[in-house]
Amino acid sequence: MPTVQTNYEHISLDEKGVPIISGTTAKVIEVVLEKIAYGWSAEEIHFQHPYLTLGQIYSALAYYSDHQEELDKDIEQRIEHADHLYRSMGHSPLFHRLKTKGLI
Repeated sequence: MPTVQTNYEHISLDEKGVPIISGTTAKVIEVVLEKIAYGWSAEEIHFQHPYLTLGQIYSALAYYSDHQEELDKDIEQRIEHADHLYRSMGHSPLFHRLKTKGLI
């Protein structure tokens, strides 16, 4: 998969222009979402993903800091897409069984 190197030591753009951590399949947005959602520090992200170096993680966070508006739009689109999928799926058969039994 061809990538384009950026000015960030550990960050490349994949063939779709998505920033990834070079040499991995990890997307910058995934690291950022873990920081935002869980409040994880770079060290905690490294603990959770030991295959990423602290340098790679800090590069991802620096890339986000410099491209925050663009990546925040991507995050918002992902949330809207997930919400749309959730609404369009309806309730699962398990939900209906539990509802019938008065457990929900």
